[in-house]
Amino acid sequence: MPIRIPDALPATETLESENIFVMTEYRALHQDIRPLRVLILNLMPTKVATETQIMRKLSNTPLQVDVELLRTASHEAAHVSASHLDTFYRTFVEVENDYYDGLIITGAPVEQMPFEEVDYWPELCRIMDWSTTHVHSTLHICWGAQAGLYHHYGIDKHDLPQKASGVFEHRILKASSPLVRGFDDRFWAVHSRNTDVRIEDVEACAELEIVAASDEVGLYLVKSTDSRRFFVFGHPEYDRETLKLEYERDVARGIDPQVPRNYFPDDDPSREPRNTWRSQGQLLYTNWLNYYVYQTTPYDIERVGA
Repeated sequence: MPIRIPDALPATETLESENIFVMTEYRALHQDIRPLRVLILNLMPTKVATETQIMRKLSNTPLQVDVELLRTASHEAAHVSASHLDTFYRTFVEVENDYYDGLIITGAPVEQMPFEEVDYWPELCRIMDWSTTHVHSTLHICWGAQAGLYHHYGIDKHDLPQKASGVFEHRILKASSPLVRGFDDRFWAVHSRNTDVRIEDVEACAELEIVAASDEVGLYLVKSTDSRRFFVFGHPEYDRETLKLEYERDVARGIDPQVPRNYFPDDDPSREPRNTWRSQGQLLYTNWLNYYVYQTTPYDIERVGA
């Protein structure tokens, strides 16, 4: 089934070229079913790339999804045109009276800053509080996951001795969770972060449960026991080239980064990387959207959060 997005959004042409069913707004309005309303709070500087990556995952499900894009008004984006933001993005004051089946909060390149020093932190906290009463299910990604755990549960992040960058093997800790339905017992997932949330801190919180983790890089999937909040510490939406572009960017900056683990063949950055996480990344988004949004959200969307 299709994903419904504005016809002129740059992601539209990319997704259609990949044979992904993108429904026009006119056709969607003439169907007698209620599409899921999903809001993406895009905190990444590479907004167009992130939009496309997440929409690619949301589109490959048997559900009609009406996607809207949200940005923070308290931060001026430097890597995307003002016309793109004005055309396709809304600010919180424009959506605060609306209700959504799902909300996705992306990562952001601010993880080594204290949360309170991020210029849009007060606005993000307001959005996360609002999601409790206006969103049925929220998916937090990478720094967004760390921010969500800190704000809702008081669990802080910690600096890593070196960046967790690469593709790592993970194990399922709660096999009965629909979130990992269809996953292999051991699966590969992408991480790209300089900070960490400790497993023991999450285990000590009775309102949270760990679904999957890695022996090398720790937490991957955490959810609230009421299935309203989900925290993903990796990047299941990443394309095959994304880690390569991040690595080359850091090399150009003179940071002398480590080569991402298990990503380039033989860890040789001169060779083309292989995507070994695509299937689990798609399953993760599909399972969240199906089991924790579509299957449980009220048909009357204004009852969301009640």
